[in-house]
Amino acid sequence: MKPLRIGIVEDHSLFLQLMSSALEQVDDLEIVATADNVAEAKKWFQPENLDVVILDIELPDGNGVGLGITMRRQNPHLGVVLLSDRDMLELILGLPKEERQGWSYLTKSATKSIDSLASAIRATSRGETVIDPALVNRSQARPGTGVSSLTNRQFEVLRAVARGDSNQTIATNLGIAVNSVGNHLIAIYDALGIPEGKNARVAAVLDFLQDTTRPSTLSRAFSD
Repeated sequence: MKPLRIGIVEDHSLFLQLMSSALEQVDDLEIVATADNVAEAKKWFQPENLDVVILDIELPDGNGVGLGITMRRQNPHLGVVLLSDRDMLELILGLPKEERQGWSYLTKSATKSIDSLASAIRATSRGETVIDPALVNRSQARPGTGVSSLTNRQFEVLRAVARGDSNQTIATNLGIAVNSVGNHLIAIYDALGIPEGKNARVAAVLDFLQDTTRPSTLSRAFSD
């Protein structure tokens, strides 16, 4: 099986070097292009030859979101992982609906775990949406929303899906059968009015983002 081809745009050279070197040690990932600004990425990257791009949101000559949209227009199947050092999840919800599938969001602190980063890259390449676990774990349902109507167990399952966990991982962590996870997901889709199908998982994660809040202290913690 061919490794996933990865491009990275990050303006902090040491961080870029460390992340690239670590990901190169993962057997099914291959770093094929790096850049430290938007102009370089547009000049040297060939989106049609990439599976996933990792983009710093705040770049010296632009932003990763706009760059990601541009690259996705050249390769609609390209997965995009956004990186930031603070909570900017609203950017994903601000994407055009037709653009949202296959976009993920991680804080830079999450990249300290290469296993977690590699897992997020793989999921994003499949068109899934993965959200930084630290942000997801502190999320609370907004009263009166669809997510607030879920049972405690359904909320746990949906939160795990937002972290990018597979059904098997969710089952193991919650001590339930894999089939039970599937049944919970069906109930979640029904409660949120999401049609079952290929994009149901992504739609559920987007509903999770829209219907939850995170403590204001979290964004300050990432900016310190």
